[in-house]
Amino acid sequence: MYRDCMKFNNLTQMAYHNDVLVGAVAARCEKQAGGGARLYIATLGVLAPYRGYGIGVADDPAVETAAVHVQEDNEDALRFYRAAGFQVAETVKNYYPRLDPPDALLLIRKLHE
Repeated sequence: MYRDCMKFNNLTQMAYHNDVLVGAVAARCEKQAGGGARLYIATLGVLAPYRGYGIGVADDPAVETAAVHVQEDNEDALRFYRAAGFQVAETVKNYYPRLDPPDALLLIRKLHE
């Protein structure tokens, strides 16, 4: 995954079960100042009946951290990311200017400690 992401900078993956699309992720790799890489999750979705089976979770030894912005009142997404080990790094004011509420939480997860 990391090599593909770094080669093309963007990554899109689909998850299927019995020929039915049950999940998808769009992400990009970002080089970090210390030489490592961070996977930024632009969007991630898994159909409700397929949640809890690890479909939305991936691990690559070359990626040091993962990051995602979540609208501050999106309880389902916050619950998912917190359960996956993400922590709130900061509140970003007016990140979603066309939504109410417009603020987002930046969530970060260290993948290898």
